[in-house]
Amino acid sequence: MSNVPQDLRYSREHEWVRNNDDGTVVVGITDFAQDQLGDIVYLSIPQAGAGVTQFERIGEVESVKSVSDLFIPVSGEVLESNQDALDHPERINDDPYGQGWLVKVRLSDAAELEKLLTPAEYEQHLAAQAE
Repeated sequence: MSNVPQDLRYSREHEWVRNNDDGTVVVGITDFAQDQLGDIVYLSIPQAGAGVTQFERIGEVESVKSVSDLFIPVSGEVLESNQDALDHPERINDDPYGQGWLVKVRLSDAAELEKLLTPAEYEQHLAAQAE
């Protein structure tokens, strides 16, 4: 079973959200997602100032195996995109919950966080996918 940090919320599409408790969040893809993708070679994400809507496509991640869409788990405004991950997409493989984050977002509706999976729910989602 993949490592599932207990301080995050998750989407069914394998993105994670870290709530900074100041109206902003950090978003990335989970360890499970990077493991399924394999070696990541290209990343496309929105730049600062972009508006994003919960569960909509915001970009893509390309690996040696495939190209996968990225979805945003929350609505708001992109405050920062991870330039280091854009320049070095392998950071997502190496450290998906740390240096491999994707975007920082100012939330437009903090209640959306409640629509995301808890760590226990995400673990159940992973187990169901493995069956």
